[in-house]
Amino acid sequence: MKKLSTPYYLIDEQKLHENMEKLAAIRNQSGAKLLLALKCFAAWGVFDLMKPYMDGTTSSSYYEARLGYETFGKETHAYSVAYSSEDIKKVSVFSDKIIFNSLSQLEQFYPECRNVTCGIRINPGVSYSNFDLANPARTFSRLGVTAMTDIEAAMPMVSGAMIHFNCENDDVAAFEQMLAGISRKYATFLERFDWISLGGGISYTEDHFDSQQFIQILKNFSQNFGLQVYLEPGEAAVTHTTSLVTTVLDIVENNKKIAVVDASIEAHMLDLLVYRESATFQGTVSQGGFSYQIAGRSCLAADIFGEGNFQNELQIGDTIMIEDAAGYTMVKKNWFNGLQMPSVALMRTDGQIDVLQESLYTDYKKSLSTQ
Repeated sequence: MKKLSTPYYLIDEQKLHENMEKLAAIRNQSGAKLLLALKCFAAWGVFDLMKPYMDGTTSSSYYEARLGYETFGKETHAYSVAYSSEDIKKVSVFSDKIIFNSLSQLEQFYPECRNVTCGIRINPGVSYSNFDLANPARTFSRLGVTAMTDIEAAMPMVSGAMIHFNCENDDVAAFEQMLAGISRKYATFLERFDWISLGGGISYTEDHFDSQQFIQILKNFSQNFGLQVYLEPGEAAVTHTTSLVTTVLDIVENNKKIAVVDASIEAHMLDLLVYRESATFQGTVSQGGFSYQIAGRSCLAADIFGEGNFQNELQIGDTIMIEDAAGYTMVKKNWFNGLQMPSVALMRTDGQIDVLQESLYTDYKKSLSTQ
């Protein structure tokens, strides 16, 4: 690990494989198809490891649809809150299914999508989310059709729908209760659909998740309505697989010890800043040890990863590994302060490390202007 300059994202092949095995069990026993949500994780250098366990990808843009088609293959689904005419021309080339967010978009673009399977997003008005920021059923939500009359008008043009109503849901009972309500509310439509996507946001690779109960819920739902169920795992596919590896550059003191590392929460783990969550660090203990605040090196005053009690006193030059740096992380990294982008590396099961991507100054320069 010392051979690769920090910062870098380190994907653990063994941990990724373990997640894939959990997904495969749900897939095989429930009959649901699994699509990797590229909005969460798109490091295509490991897609060859994931392909055998999943059925394709789901995208939110032309770039994602094309990436999924070119690097993952299998089924390619597309959904966007709003498409332009140019988007549809491009997305339809690479997609098997296009899901529209509104009746107006479906009516506008359906004539151009006759060779593609179409669907409509339905907003059921219920959801599981601890964050209003990510709640698809929040007040005045623009995400999906709410009127029954709009769904009925869409029926001649669609063969299925997406009902995405979860965000970090590890409560199987809550999922079952909401799905039962959705089943009652939309029964007349579900009976006429061929397929349904239940989206992502379900924590089914966590050890405490009751996967057997979840599998049975999916089987019953699928059989009751004769539906092919799709799930769109994003974070669940890569949770606990990846660390952001950093080096301590300085240790300052202002009523507490602050270790400044060569990365930035603003630039390299933005999702933590957006949701005001604290990072976790390898080598920490719950009690005792040496307490430090781990901070980034950007000029943002609140560029703080979090607090940790370390087993040993930190020194300049020490390595700090920031955990769970895959989902909604690599796809959100940015050039704030012109900081060096972390490389992306894969640790094989035999300990060998392969570098999948390395950013250079020329990448920064080209991201702002080409002439």
